[in-house]
Amino acid sequence: AAPPAYRALHPFGTAPVIRDGDRVIAESAAIVEYICRVHGGGRLIVGPDESGYADYLQAMQLNAAIQGALFVRMAHGADADGDDAPVIVRACRRREDGYFRYLETRLGEAPYLGGAHFSGADIMLLHNLTVLPQYGGRTIDDLPNTRAYVARVSARPACVRAAAIASGAADPPAAAG
Repeated sequence: AAPPAYRALHPFGTAPVIRDGDRVIAESAAIVEYICRVHGGGRLIVGPDESGYADYLQAMQLNAAIQGALFVRMAHGADADGDDAPVIVRACRRREDGYFRYLETRLGEAPYLGGAHFSGADIMLLHNLTVLPQYGGRTIDDLPNTRAYVARVSARPACVRAAAIASGAADPPAAAG
């Protein structure tokens, strides 16, 4: 639904897109990783020497995996979830169930996806857990660890501010020049 001028910002033609100087970057995970490394000094990155590194890497990819499973199910219609659903729909449902089982287990072991500290992986996943259910995505009502996690991340001051900006209740920060 983006206007042609927005789609022309990057060859992918998708949102989100950022511009940093002469560089234009698309894809959420690439944007988060770039900002964390270039402008955040790596503060929101879990490094290979940290115990949560593998979980961080997996969580950075869960955004696309969860959305992909939902998009396949959406393409086949809401009532294509039964035993007689196309094999691709059943496979995506099984994968989606596994993603959420993983989340529930991981968030019972650590407060954040990469371990003890908030990271870019948490930024990547929050949208899937809070917005996608409005479009037919899986809810987290039956996942107590995941619900507590969403409450914890959503209460962070930066998340509260971002939500206010997204809703129009607050102005975005001025662009750096």
